[in-house]
This record gives sequence, structure tokens and C-alpha cells, in this order.
Amino acid sequence: MSQTAVEPKTVMQKFLDVVERVGNMVPHPVVIFLILIAIVIVLSHLLSLMGTAVTLERINAETHEIEQVTTELRSLLNVDGIRFMYSSLIPNFMNFTAVGLMIGAMIGAGVAEESGLVNALIRKLVMVSPAWALTYILSFVGILSSIAADAGYLVLIPLAGIAYISVGRHPLAGLALGFAAVAGAFTVNMLIKPLDAVLVEFTNDAIHLVDPNKSIGLASNIWFSIASVLFLTVVIAFITDRIISPRLGTYEPDQHAGLAKPAESGELSAAESRGLRFALMGLIGLVIVFGFLTVPAGAPLRNPDTGELIGNSPFMNGLIALIMLTFLVTGWMYGIGANTVRTLTDVIKAIEKAITGLGGTIFLFFVLSQFVSYFTYTNMGTVMALKLAEVLQSANIGALPLLIGFIVVVAIIDLLLTGAIAKWAIFAPIFVPLLIKLGVEPEAVLAAYRVGDSPMNAVTPLNAYFALVVGFAQKYDKNAGVGTIVSLMLPYVMWMFVLWTVLFAIWQWLGLPWGL
Repeated sequence: MSQTAVEPKTVMQKFLDVVERVGNMVPHPVVIFLILIAIVIVLSHLLSLMGTAVTLERINAETHEIEQVTTELRSLLNVDGIRFMYSSLIPNFMNFTAVGLMIGAMIGAGVAEESGLVNALIRKLVMVSPAWALTYILSFVGILSSIAADAGYLVLIPLAGIAYISVGRHPLAGLALGFAAVAGAFTVNMLIKPLDAVLVEFTNDAIHLVDPNKSIGLASNIWFSIASVLFLTVVIAFITDRIISPRLGTYEPDQHAGLAKPAESGELSAAESRGLRFALMGLIGLVIVFGFLTVPAGAPLRNPDTGELIGNSPFMNGLIALIMLTFLVTGWMYGIGANTVRTLTDVIKAIEKAITGLGGTIFLFFVLSQFVSYFTYTNMGTVMALKLAEVLQSANIGALPLLIGFIVVVAIIDLLLTGAIAKWAIFAPIFVPLLIKLGVEPEAVLAAYRVGDSPMNAVTPLNAYFALVVGFAQKYDKNAGVGTIVSLMLPYVMWMFVLWTVLFAIWQWLGLPWGL
């Protein structure tokens, strides 16, 4: 990465340079996870021999009843563990949802990119938006992309890199911006999303331990979430412009043979303009079709039992299909209008080209899926979470310090257990009743969990998409590695965690409503 010669490096920049150099000395991500698998196997056996176990109250995901469960460290080197490792090799990979999401998203994104739609849209965005606003727009859209679950990782992050290079800025800054927005603010949105339904359901089960007549609704955190989206949009954009971009300096594509140079930002050609009009017609047609599938009462994509559309419904649960079709249809229609992708054969070739480039990532996901499965089987994450929870629970401190301590514990655990639902199933029956007894609203506990669960997603290599971001970065800098991404994301993680926690503390101190 280049650095401007006229400005001396700050202490923070020197520190991040050291982080990058040290981080890039580590082996290939596949080797890292193979080493971690070996550590988990050996450590699980040693802790199992020591009889490590914890007893907890946990919410049953099927019955939603509270049950007391003793969780023991399970060895991967005893008879049952060896059987599990041998028999689960392929099921572990097949059940790793990130693979399906990635391939599904790339089916549509490949057509949109190959036809030229992505390039034309970004150039249009650059033309109609003030230069200073681009960073804020990408940050805002990145945070909102969590409405589509993990699709933001696969679509928004690479688009942010392309958008930055199109205006002559360093594409790694765009990737970092996109990753921070998508991962670091994953639990909040301006809309109700499927994750909210699950978190609220577990919260209500925990509330009923102390008050069977009290419940919270899907919009119980909506005001805090909206404020968080706006606040984090500014924080992420500010860090990008003031810390990340100055550190990266000017992008020099000639140093990286074979990589795309910044796109021209002039007026669109007649063919490109016609392609965008065709793409708009395709989008309108798609909206009409999905309108028939979602708007009428009893529509196929509504919840068959409750009739709801936003929340737990086929429409929301399968939103990746809508995203795939949106890119596929608009990309093909753009190609017809711009005369770049016309026939079905052209579309298939574009999809094949996009998926062919995922070979290395798919193999990495195969190894990563084994690590996640083995780590889950041993119960290490659950035991660690409960041990930390016991320490915090026994601390004789006030409600607000306890909430802040809870945020810190969730953040620490998030480095190892990145799934928001799995952690909340563990923490909800412990902290929701405890804090209710201290006079804290359950909505505040859920809001605290959102703050603690998100920022670390952007720096932990155990995030299923962390390695994918490394791959995105290597398209622009062949020397980019794990250290590159960690050094880029550390400023975001540190400032987002601190400032978001301060926002939460002020919100709680002022007694502002958390939601509806």
C-alpha cells in the first residue's frame, strides 16, 4: 500500500503498519484454520479429561421453554469425537450456509458485472452525487444491507471497492468501508428484519422467567436502531476519510499488473444510457411480479399462519433469491439494451465466469466449516461464555455499569462465536431476568446485546466472510493478506465499539424510549 510522502505517519498509522506486517506474516487462511482445528482437537481432549463443565438455564429453540442443562467439554479424541469428525466431514460443508449464499448472490452479480451494469450504475451514482457524499451513501447502504441477511457481504463490499476506484480513490478503502458497514453494524437497521424476530422471541422467553405477563414486540428497539444507523453512518464515513484513506494514499494500479484501472467518470454513452433504461424496465417488471407474490392477503410469500410479510415470512427468509433475481434480470436487460449480454448463452457464460473465480474461497469455506463444526461440538464457546457471564453476574455493581460490562463480555465472546442467535440463546436467560430485577427494561438489555455483538464481526478471522474480504482485497493488491484487513478494520472496530457504547450509555441515562 502506498503512503503519501508529504505527510509524516502518525503514531496510529505506524501502529497499524506494524499490525499489517505482523498479520501478513501468518500463513494462508486455510493453513491458519487447519492449525486451529488441531488446537481445538487437542485442547478439547485435555479439558475433557479435567472434567470441565457448566450448568446453565437455556432457551429451547423448539419449545421456547427454559431448561436447565449441564454442558460438558466434549473431546474430539474419544470414540464419539472421532466418529463425529469422520462422519460429519461432508455434512459440515453442506450445512455451511455461507457457501449457498455466496454462490446464489454471484449468479446474479456475475451477470450484472459482466454486462457492465455495475460499472454504469456506479458512474451514474458518482455523476449525480457530490464527491463528499459517496462515502456516506455507501456507509448508509452498507448498514441497511443487513435486511438481506449475509448478502451485503457478497454484494455491497465489492461494489464499494469498485465505487472507490471509479473516482480515483484507493479501492481497499472502499472495501474497508463496506466491511465496516455490513459487519460492524449488522444487528441494527431502520427496518424490521428476520434476525429481529428471533432475538425478540428469545428475549420474551427470558422475560417470562420473572414476569409471565410481560413481552416486547418486534419494534422494541426500532428508535435506538434508527439512531444507531445514522450515528454509525457518520462514524464509519469519518474514519474512512480521516484515517483509512490517508493511510492508504493514492492508488497506483500500474503496480499491480492485470488489475483494472480507475474507470472514466465522464458522461455515459448512448448505449449505456439505453442499457440503464432497459434495466429499469426489468426492475419494474420484477417489482410487479413480486407485488403479486407478496401484497395480496394469502400471497405465497407471506407467513401462512400469521399473514405477516415483514418478519418471519417466506419473503424475508428467502430474500437472497430476490437479490439474485434483481441482479440477474437487470443485468441481462442492461446487456440487451447496451448490446453487451444478449443471449441466454451469454448470460450462462457470465455466471460461469463469476463462479469459476470462487474456487479458492469454496475450498477455504470447506476447511472453515470443519473448524466451526468441531468448535461447536466441543462446547468450548458455551463454557467460556458462561464462565464470563458468571463473573459479571456476581459483580456487585449498578445497572448501567453492568450493562456496559455485558456489552464488553458479548464483544469478547463474539471473537469466537460470531452467530448472533447462538450467543443470545445463551445470554438472554441469564442477563434479561437479572437486569429486570435491577429495574432495567428488557428492551435495554437487547439493545446492549446489539451493541456488543456487532463491531467485532469486522476483525475476527472466524467471521465466515473475513477470508472472502481478503480475496476481494487481493484483486487490487496481490500482497494483501489477513494482516492487511485487520490493520484496516482495527480503527473502525475500536471507534465504533467505544462511541456506540457511549451512545447506548447516554440513551440509557436519559431514559429515552428504545422502540415501540
